[in-house]
Amino acid sequence: MPDNFHKILPRRGTNCVKWDLVPEGVLPMWVADMDFETAPCVRDAVIQRAQHGIFGYTAVPASYYESLCNWYYRRHGWRPDPSWIIYTTGVVPALSACVSAFAKPGDNVLIMSPVYNCFFSSIRNWGCNVLDVPLLTEQTPEGPRYVIDFDGLEAAAPRARVMLICSPHNPAGRVWTREELRRVGDICLRHGVVPVVDEIHCEFVMPGVEFVPFASVCPEFEDRCVTLYAASKAFNIAGLQMANFIVKDPELRARVDKAVNVNEICDVGPFGVVASQAAWTDEGWQWLQGLNRQLWSNYLKLREAVSAFPALHLYVLEGTYLAWLDVRAIGLPSAEIEKSLVEVEKVRLNAGEMYGAPGFLRINMACPSEMFEDGLGRIVSGLKRLLAL
Repeated sequence: MPDNFHKILPRRGTNCVKWDLVPEGVLPMWVADMDFETAPCVRDAVIQRAQHGIFGYTAVPASYYESLCNWYYRRHGWRPDPSWIIYTTGVVPALSACVSAFAKPGDNVLIMSPVYNCFFSSIRNWGCNVLDVPLLTEQTPEGPRYVIDFDGLEAAAPRARVMLICSPHNPAGRVWTREELRRVGDICLRHGVVPVVDEIHCEFVMPGVEFVPFASVCPEFEDRCVTLYAASKAFNIAGLQMANFIVKDPELRARVDKAVNVNEICDVGPFGVVASQAAWTDEGWQWLQGLNRQLWSNYLKLREAVSAFPALHLYVLEGTYLAWLDVRAIGLPSAEIEKSLVEVEKVRLNAGEMYGAPGFLRINMACPSEMFEDGLGRIVSGLKRLLAL
């Protein structure tokens, strides 16, 4: 398969959030959108569908559900049933729908910060309360990483109705182990908490790490959880607006279906359907293997660069393409650091405040080597300047 991970495609002027919402000359390494062209099999499927010339209301075929279920089984060892799947426009609308389906205004929704910013907004937009049990940091020979505060979860769970779980974890880069997921699930089951598991980053797994679907851990978890999944993150097709709930339990599935329809997020377009099916193939898998190699190479370059700053700490990357950097030693709020890097070094990162962790920066590493090295040089220059203040 041709290697398209070194190809740089200009994106300014394409109404691109990542590029067109930052000033000219600024290199964007922020929003979770890759600068890689999608897999050739996906692109070909979209072009073929576009050539038809009519793009009306779309019925999702049975082959779509079969493709998703077969992919999950081949890639991750868990085979959901096609009847468990409800499609929607994106994982963020799906998060919001799950909060409305399983909690009412004033209820508590459990999370573990730092975590994807839309967890916070999805909870608050429905008038619910964020019940946060922050992750803990442990030191490993490779660097710091987050672990789960199980005692804190056990104490908080009786006051919650729903738990939003990010697996793999954005922005921390953790891929939770089977045992960690088992302990989280046991706490949820024991206290009647519905686990809603966002697995959109599950295709990004670094060497020596295994992704475990939450529902595969045991039959009881499969019976009571809601899994959120899409091809959009792994294949860089988020603009095609296609995602899925996977819900075995009929009563939970009925509540999700009602929330989807009440919120009118039940209609999708033709391109998301064909693109996803093309992604969930052997060709898509081969492309993903190359993608993960490129991401790991970028991370190693970042790790080496950060090692020159003993006061700063790069968290171990197990999954996702998002690096998590502890910059508290600089002594400024990370929002100010983000702003300063944009103004001086012309590189845009994400400040940790939006994930519930002031003093950290999230770095999007999903770009060709030449672009990444340019961005890395800007980041290093900025860190030197800020540490010298």
